[in-house]
Order: sequence, then structure tokens, then C-alpha cells
Amino acid sequence: MTRVHSALFLIEFGAIILGLGLLGRVAGRFRFSPIPLYLLAGLAFGEGGLLPLGASEEFVAIGAEIGVILLLLMLGLEYTASDLVSNLKTQYPAGLVDFVLNAVPGAVAALLLGWGPVAAVVLAGVTWISSSGVIAKVMGDLGRIGNRETPVILSILVLEDLAMAVYLPIVTALLAGVGLAAGSVTLAIALGVAGVVLFAALRYGRVISRFVSSDDPEKLLLVVLGLTLLVAGIAQQLQVSAAVGAFLVGIALSGEVAEGAHALLSPLRDLFAAVFFVFFGLHTDPASIPPVILPAFALAVVTACTKVATGYWAARRAGVGVKGRWRAGGTLVARGEFSIVIAGLAVTAGIEPALGPLATAYVLILVIVGPLTARYTEPLATRLARRIGSGTPPGAAQGVRRTPEPVADGPSGGSATARGPVPDGAALRDAVQGRETRPEHDPAERGAVDRA
Repeated sequence: MTRVHSALFLIEFGAIILGLGLLGRVAGRFRFSPIPLYLLAGLAFGEGGLLPLGASEEFVAIGAEIGVILLLLMLGLEYTASDLVSNLKTQYPAGLVDFVLNAVPGAVAALLLGWGPVAAVVLAGVTWISSSGVIAKVMGDLGRIGNRETPVILSILVLEDLAMAVYLPIVTALLAGVGLAAGSVTLAIALGVAGVVLFAALRYGRVISRFVSSDDPEKLLLVVLGLTLLVAGIAQQLQVSAAVGAFLVGIALSGEVAEGAHALLSPLRDLFAAVFFVFFGLHTDPASIPPVILPAFALAVVTACTKVATGYWAARRAGVGVKGRWRAGGTLVARGEFSIVIAGLAVTAGIEPALGPLATAYVLILVIVGPLTARYTEPLATRLARRIGSGTPPGAAQGVRRTPEPVADGPSGGSATARGPVPDGAALRDAVQGRETRPEHDPAERGAVDRA
């Protein structure tokens, strides 16, 4: 029986990986992100789908969790701890705008549906938090890691992820109906753990990097991966998001260690990230979507617009050019792993039966639309502006950027704050150095950069 089960597992999991590879080829042929195809594949072969999988489900669940952790680790490798603190100091107003524009619609929708204040707090979190995992994958697929607007996007994501260290304990306490004292203890533990890890990254980052460093790629891979999973597990055990723990591990590593870890872990990230998106689809029953599709669609449209507005405003505040502002807004639209976690807590507590299906439909819509808005928001905004005769998108008169904006679809453009351990690290460093010594473009040349 065990041998039969093992054979079935290998067949199922092998078919999943092969299917993902073929879908990735299709997406690459048409030059768009494969994430929507991964999700639709999971929907087709999940609960209530065409051919439900069984033997490999538990392994896929573990692989999906590792995928989210690796995605956040790779994001953390892009920045040093000092970059993080600097970005948080300068971008916290964007975090407040993000909260108001995107959490309020969810809370209002829950109250209008008559679900009560606790459900309102839960749905506010579902609509507030963008998917760091999806966005990280999309930026990598589109070659935008070194773009001028990327530090703004990452700052907002970091603020959201760190806010989860406060939000999740509050929601857990509300759903459990515990008293003020117990809820305060849970919140204090969560904040303390996040603070200790961040302090260690700031104060002892070099020491940690020296401890992890190795000339042998095999040893470096094992130590970095083991450390990341260990910290993520401890963080989750202490009511802090595992994703936040993984992100802070990436922040703590710097220099050659970060570059080497990035190169070694990139293939693993791509594999397990694909498994994560399939897993999300596998656990979505298509039959539960139609009854809530209209309110979910309306909420998705509203909060997609508010996320675009958030990214545009934050990028404009940072001095990014007009096209970079639209790219920032479009990139932030996707919702995903955190929204599902939050909705899952509410479903387990049984506060509102319809909340789970609505959250699932909402996330499914935006996790498919998000990669498309990331790619097409900026060109569509530009075409619309030209069509109405303005020649440039709204707000262009104030859009003089401090430095020329990099080409949108290539990884060679660097950020003044990005650490830069992208796959072609040398090219990124050359681009950053070249921009620092490059004279300011005249208006015509700047327009040529925007059109690239």
C-alpha cells in the first residue's frame, strides 16, 4: 500500500512540475507572467475541479509555504538593514495612505453586508494587504528589480508585512473573544520578536554574514536556507508572520554573501513559488465562487483603483517619474497569501459563512489581474493621456524626477537604494555607477528615457 501511494505521489507531483514548466513556456512565448496560468491550473485540479489531486496534496502544501518564505527572503536580499530603516522613515506616510485607501473599503463592505464589526476588521485586512509573494515574482518576471520605483513598492510592502505583526495578534484576539489582558500579551510578544530580529539585523548584520559566508556553494546554500526556515518557523510560532522572519533574514545578509545566496536560491524560489500559486488554486472550490462573484468583483475594482492611487502617490512623493508612478500603482494591485491567511482565521472561527468564499473570489480576481495591471497600467495610462490630447499622463507637470528613470523592462536600471544582488549583479552596479556620474538629461532626452 505504501509503495502504491508513493508511486501515485511521484506521478501526481511530477505531472504538476511538468505542467508548470509547459505553462511557463506558454507565458514566456507571449511575454506575460505565468502566475495567472499557475492559479487557473490549480483551480482546475483542486477541490471541485476537473481532476482533484490527493496523494501529493500535503507535500504541495509544505512546498507552497516554503515558496512564500523564499520569495520574501529574496526580497530581503535586495536591501541592507540601513536601507530598510531609511525607507521606513521616508515612506511611512505612504503606509498610512495605503491603510486608509485600501482597508476602509473592506470594512465598509462588511458593514454594508451586515456582517458586524469583527468581520469588518477581518475584511479590512483582506483588502489592505498586497501579496508580497506575487509582486516579488512579477517584478522579477518583468525585470524591474532595479527600477527607480522599486524601492517605493518594497517600502510599502515592508510596511504592510510589519503591520501584520500587529494586526494578526489583534484579529486573533478578536476572533477568539479573549480579554484585553490576554490580547495585549500576544501583541507585546509579536512586537518584541519583530523588534529583536530587526535590531539584530541592524546591529549584527556583518557578524551574521561572516557566520553564513562560505566559498563552497553547497555549504552556503544549506546554511542560508536552514537559517531562513529556522527563523521563519520561530517567528510563526511566536505569532509573527513567517514571511516577515524570512524577509528580515534577507535584510541581515549583505555583500558577497547576499549576492551568492541570491544566485543559488533563485531556481529554488522559482520552483516553490510556482507550487505556492498552484496550491492556492487547489484549495479554491469553483462552486463557491458564483454566489459571491458580484460583491467580490465590485470590491476588487474599487481596491484595485485605490492601490494604483496609493502607488502613484507614494512614487510621486519619492520624486519618481510619471511612468514609474503608474508602474508602482499597477504593481501593488495583487492580493494573495496574507489575505487568504486572514480570511482563513475568520472561517475557522465561524464568524460569517460567506466571508471565506467572498475573500477567495476577491483574491482570485486580483491575483490574476495583478500581474496584468503591473505590466499594462503604465502603457494604458500613457495612451489614454495622449488620446485625450494632453500628451502626458495627469500630473506630468510635477513629474520632473531627480535622476533619469531606467528602462522599464530591463534589469540593468539600478536604484540608488537597492543593494543589487540581482542575477546580473555586475551589470546592475555598472548601471548605478553610470547614473551617478551621468549629467541630467534635457527634457527631450528625458522623454526618450520614458518612452523606453
